[in-house]
Amino acid sequence: MLIATLAFLASTFQPVGDAPAAAPARPEGAPKAGESVRLVGDAAVKPVVTAEGATLRDMGMVVEAPLPAGYPAPTPPGMIELKTYPVVRRAEYSAKGSTNFGMNVGFWPLFNHIKDRDIAMTSPVEMDYRPEGERTPLDPMDDANGSWTMSFLYRTTDLGPTGEDGRIKVVDLPELTVVSIGMRGGYGMGTVNAGLEQLRQWFNSQDQWEPAGNPRGLNYNGPQVPMRNKWSEVQVPVKRKAAKPAAEATKPAAGPAPASAAAPAAEAPKQGTVGTR
Repeated sequence: MLIATLAFLASTFQPVGDAPAAAPARPEGAPKAGESVRLVGDAAVKPVVTAEGATLRDMGMVVEAPLPAGYPAPTPPGMIELKTYPVVRRAEYSAKGSTNFGMNVGFWPLFNHIKDRDIAMTSPVEMDYRPEGERTPLDPMDDANGSWTMSFLYRTTDLGPTGEDGRIKVVDLPELTVVSIGMRGGYGMGTVNAGLEQLRQWFNSQDQWEPAGNPRGLNYNGPQVPMRNKWSEVQVPVKRKAAKPAAEATKPAAGPAPASAAAPAAEAPKQGTVGTR
């Protein structure tokens, strides 16, 4: 009965176009693909990543499936990191409507796709959000207003062909640099918006990075993990902030200066540069 209900709901979701393209090039000062830099939180708190998944013993967090090859470790809850993701092959299900329902609706077509192709399940499941209306990437999102893409990730980019498989599209997502906050608790738009608010505070506290695209969520756990221990990340693609223009040269006072007392023109200050991390 449950599967039949979800199948009916899936047929009511309006398909949409491709997920937005990632930034075309790695920003200056970003970590290499597969690496991360801790921006907020104790740098000594690091998940242990194995071929089976990942664990964070200090917080009791567990990822039960392997990460795609080259993926950086999950960000611990409450901490913020600058991360660069390598190229990854994704099976995508895109639609328009509630993401909270969509995570259930999209699961079955994606699960059947990897099952039919004998592709092993990995973690995380990625959710790309494309809200409608005028907004910045950090504004809270309305769950019912916008479109989304749910993705299962292939372990490596040489598994199977790309292309369409019914409602599923298999694509290679380019390298992507993000600022990410680790989250703990149930999945859904409430958690995503809470993470975006914390990221907003961080962006406002520094002058090196700025948002460069719509937010996305990475969900690491299945239904067998208790709600209180579910591990996720809320991320925003980033780019370097442009250097501020040099201040205008000081203008002389109005009226001609006496010939004997003419002051030399003031030198314009040199333009600053954006430092790298």
